[in-house]
Amino acid sequence: MTLGTFLALLGAALSVGLAGIGSSIGVGTAGRAAAGVVSEDPDKFIKCLILQLIPGTQGLYGFIIGFLALLKINVFAGVSQLSLAAGLGMLAACLPMAISGLFSGIHQGKVAASGIALVAKKPEESTKAIVMSAMVETYALLGLIASFLAVFLPNYAAMV
Repeated sequence: MTLGTFLALLGAALSVGLAGIGSSIGVGTAGRAAAGVVSEDPDKFIKCLILQLIPGTQGLYGFIIGFLALLKINVFAGVSQLSLAAGLGMLAACLPMAISGLFSGIHQGKVAASGIALVAKKPEESTKAIVMSAMVETYALLGLIASFLAVFLPNYAAMV
């Protein structure tokens, strides 16, 4: 395996790993808040569950970028021998999703936890809590789009 191949695989791993960490922290933060609310009023379970699930999307986005990066470097057909430039390019292409997924997942979990507190007091305002949490999602989507374009626009195969 070349250093370039290793760097490309590292990029895919960081996309999946860091975005997954952000999602797990965010979902955990919201889940703790939801458990407290549901223990007092079990009828609020569905509204709390929706808010808890929202920070989980970053992990899915990171997985998509990681999988697409592996497809792009043709790793499923055998270990590609990428040049250093190609490997660095793929690593850089995966970083927007990795970084935005990590931080937006964590912060979206905090916003979702606050939204769960809103649902505890005013369940009829759950839509507002979802919208507030979804605003943080914008930055995960920007990272997804940036990484998607960076993974697929350059011709990494020509850099082998």
